[in-house]
Amino acid sequence: MSSRAKIAAASGAYRSAVVPAIAEYVPSLPTDLAADAEEAIADLSRFDAYARSVLGADSPTLGPMSSILLRTESTSSSQIENLTVGARQLALAEIDQSTSGNAQAVVANVRAMEAALELADQLDERAVLTMQAELLRAQPGWEQHAGRYRDGLVWVGTSNITPRGASYVAPQPEHVPTAMADLMRFMRRDDLPVLVQVAVAHAQFETIHPFADGNGRTGRAIVHALLRAKGVLLSTTAPVSAGLLKNTDGYFEALSAYRVGDARPIVERFADASRFAASSGARLVDDLAAQVVEARQRLTGLRPQAAAWRVVPHLVGHPVVNANLLTSALGLNQMAAQRALAQLTDAGVLEERTGKQRNRIWQHPGIIEVLDVYAQQLRRT
Repeated sequence: MSSRAKIAAASGAYRSAVVPAIAEYVPSLPTDLAADAEEAIADLSRFDAYARSVLGADSPTLGPMSSILLRTESTSSSQIENLTVGARQLALAEIDQSTSGNAQAVVANVRAMEAALELADQLDERAVLTMQAELLRAQPGWEQHAGRYRDGLVWVGTSNITPRGASYVAPQPEHVPTAMADLMRFMRRDDLPVLVQVAVAHAQFETIHPFADGNGRTGRAIVHALLRAKGVLLSTTAPVSAGLLKNTDGYFEALSAYRVGDARPIVERFADASRFAASSGARLVDDLAAQVVEARQRLTGLRPQAAAWRVVPHLVGHPVVNANLLTSALGLNQMAAQRALAQLTDAGVLEERTGKQRNRIWQHPGIIEVLDVYAQQLRRT
């Protein structure tokens, strides 16, 4: 599909990266950066504790709240890659009712994040391959690259036919397995400041660029696996990618600086992103918890045994629902699910959006508005 002139211009010498080993890397941190990194990790830990305190460790709302925070984080991570989707479309995609290609891609990112958290205790190459496989299975035309290291060259640039002139050319594919094994050894260490370890591991992963596609989103999923594995975030997911999305230029510049030997900018970016995640995440928890409280108030007078009460906390994680979701998520039979949806609609908690007699869909407008308002504050420019 290219002219002879373009092919001629594309041919010739180029430079690809050679990634240094970091398994034994000992960072030398200036005191200001060390303090900054420790404060940011403390903020994330406080956010995790705050979510538990607001919702209660045994609250049925904590699981769905963690679920929607994970979706929010996945959406932000995807938006860094210019994949944008609204809260309603994402919720529709989760019940197989969306035709949006972006929504399907973001749902795949949610699955990758879920895999990252599930595999945090055994974070190894197999776990990373599983994350990337979850990501690419939903991308038509990329299925053959799911869950395997690349066998070709990849680069960051404007041309799709040549690495010449690219801003970054990743290592030759034969170097990827060795570099990834080295990275896994670095990630398993317990003698490093956590935020420094997270930031450097992420930057090293992006420098290796081990996959044909999905490197950015997989790399940010690894961040959450590490934060879970190191005991920082145990109950919920902090929107760290949302913090990176606030300054994508700074994020990409920090990755470039790391590739020429300066790790300070990427640690600074992750410290900033972590503080933003903690503060904005706490506000998001408050806003979503308020929607749950309001929904329960609207059900005042309904008998305590009514199934509608059981549905309310799950609306945080699933602001768009149908009867099939309630039967699978809560174990209700179809009749009980329909009755609960009718009760929630009559109370003004849910709105039916299709106007149909079959394949009906309900949504909680307040929760969707909270999520959309949060997302609008993060729009990539």
